[in-house]
Amino acid sequence: MTALAIQQLDKSFGGLRVARGIDLVVEAGERRLIIGPNGAGKTTLFSLITGEIAPDGGSVALFDDDITRMPARRRAHLGLARTYQIITLFPKDTLLHNLLLSLLGLSRLRWNPCARLAKQDALQQEARQRLAEIGLGHIADRPLAQTSYGERRRVEIAMALAQKPRVLLLDEPFAGLSLEERREVRALLATVPRDVTIVMIEHDMDVALDFADRITVMHLGEIVVEGARAAVVADPRTREIYLGE
Repeated sequence: MTALAIQQLDKSFGGLRVARGIDLVVEAGERRLIIGPNGAGKTTLFSLITGEIAPDGGSVALFDDDITRMPARRRAHLGLARTYQIITLFPKDTLLHNLLLSLLGLSRLRWNPCARLAKQDALQQEARQRLAEIGLGHIADRPLAQTSYGERRRVEIAMALAQKPRVLLLDEPFAGLSLEERREVRALLATVPRDVTIVMIEHDMDVALDFADRITVMHLGEIVVEGARAAVVADPRTREIYLGE
């Protein structure tokens, strides 16, 4: 089954064309890596998939449902979740409260402005369990601002997974991490079951290549190389883009 099917996706900002007839197919359960230099259009592609920006042309399908013109909030309820290059969490709130807010998106309580999260025992228990699963249960009540960058990355991924996505888009989850923090994030991603399809953007090929079933190389808003790891690494176009050879 196909998880994502993108056909002839186009987007321009004024005279700058940032997506040029992109065709991309990701199978259910796949681990897809998208690489390319700065300005290649990788994050723009994610924003087109999630509906945060609208395409000028082309289509996006999620498990055979055309979502091209669907609002971003509805795509999330169909099983699409993402993380961002710049962490978008609530630094003054605790890790626990950040997780609770994520879980609230799937709960009917989101329609109740008077609901007190501190009184929702089931949500509290699930949030603490998810923090324990990523090795952060012992600091659940700590403000996010008092945690390391790597810990925040893990919280962000846990919040995305709390939405029970069928497709998870990760935008540079290893960026800015130390070697040890990278190991921790890799270990976390290894626990994600195959019924969740993962598409990851990453600059550092050495960090993410082992993760991927297939690799897509983007440059100047286009897909220029695609295939298995060995074929992509050996392709002269990949070497030209990364090494200028």
